[in-house]
Amino acid sequence: MDLRSKRALVMGLGVHGGGLGVARFLVGQGADVTITDLRGPDLLKPSIDALAGLPIRYVLGEHREQDFRAADLVIRNPGVPRESRYLQIARIAGAAIEMEMTLFFRLCPGPILGITGTKGKTTTTLLAGAMLREQYPDTVVAGNLRVSALEALPRITASTPVVLELSSWQLEGLGEAHLSPQYACVTNISPDHLNRYGSMVEYAEAKKQIFLWQGEDGVVILHHDDPEIVMWAHEAPGSVAWFGAASSEIHTDTQSWVFYNQAGLWWASQRTGKRHIQHLCTLEDIPLAGDHNIANVAAATALAKSFGVSNKAIEIAIREFKGIEHRLEFVRELDGIRYINDTTATAPEATIAALRSFEAPVVLIAGGADKNLPFDVLARAIVEHTKAVVLLRGTATPKLQSAISNQQSAVSRSKHPADCRLPTVAGPFDDFVQAIDTARELAEAGDVVLLSPGCASFGMFRNEFHRGDEFKRIVNQF
Repeated sequence: MDLRSKRALVMGLGVHGGGLGVARFLVGQGADVTITDLRGPDLLKPSIDALAGLPIRYVLGEHREQDFRAADLVIRNPGVPRESRYLQIARIAGAAIEMEMTLFFRLCPGPILGITGTKGKTTTTLLAGAMLREQYPDTVVAGNLRVSALEALPRITASTPVVLELSSWQLEGLGEAHLSPQYACVTNISPDHLNRYGSMVEYAEAKKQIFLWQGEDGVVILHHDDPEIVMWAHEAPGSVAWFGAASSEIHTDTQSWVFYNQAGLWWASQRTGKRHIQHLCTLEDIPLAGDHNIANVAAATALAKSFGVSNKAIEIAIREFKGIEHRLEFVRELDGIRYINDTTATAPEATIAALRSFEAPVVLIAGGADKNLPFDVLARAIVEHTKAVVLLRGTATPKLQSAISNQQSAVSRSKHPADCRLPTVAGPFDDFVQAIDTARELAEAGDVVLLSPGCASFGMFRNEFHRGDEFKRIVNQF
């Protein structure tokens, strides 16, 4: 791919570095680079500063039709809808439309292992990367992690494994380009981003792109306990491996699967017509909280085994894994109250999983921007698993508040008043400090204050990471 003197237009720099890697790559390849973003220079200042000194033109606060007509190549940020009229203008003018990830797939000489899913994909990606690094120290881990895959290209050889977290938006672009990783893993599927996708069917179709364009030598790891995902197996061009809770029905005709029970994590395989089962670790060896994280460990293990990683390397990686910032992250304990940052729980299912991770009473901080997701199941979990909920103001919060109220009313009608303990509901607050102070007042020694919003962050915060950073800053100032 010769990019010298090509007029390359980067559509969407992003506020947390999404376009930095591709911009640097294009400049390094000799392209004539322009960046356009609807956000203004003040909001984009950290990203612009990170590109200081590079020969880049900026068109900020607007998109101009003439820039798209003049481009030879347009690289769209994953957050830009593929239906954008500006992309259509570029297509009509003859420009090639790419994303950072499609460029990377075309240029990467090493084997690619891709992970997607509604929940758990970051944990699974980093843990799978740790497993591979035990055996292949040069393993690259990148993708939807605020880590540029393109910037890692110079150190990738034909034998360098590359582990990528892939969002549905990145997979859209890969699907359009008929590209899938040779090794793929889908952690789970549940409603999310329905403000971007018209239906769950459309959202699921985006996720499927991770394996639909594999060859016969491809491998996809699927979650046996997810009924929707089980139905995908017949669409796989290559082989299917599985992970899930122990079951007598687990895939006696499958070459490889990872399952877990009270005795720990197991790997089973079929060789010469016989089933072989090996114990990998106990549940006590897994340092992550929650049943959902046991499933994530199983998913990472199944992916690693598909690549030939040894049991010993997998066991070491599991024991030494420290967890991930912003995902059930312990912040501090004060006056006997534990403060947990789970800001990346931006969908109801993620918050439900977080609530189920604690036996202690929970004061939940939730609410935010709407993604057209239902809140009935989350409201039920809040009523069942929390002593109080503190709501943050946002476009989704009235829906969540109404769902909680309806659930409380249903519980009140079904139980005797003496047995009916309903959570306190406070807010909504548009002052984050006030919200956290209220959560602190509602908690007592032995409780957990959990930031797990179940909603997007837009409005009060730049993104979910800003929300988590602010939570940690405020809590550490108590």
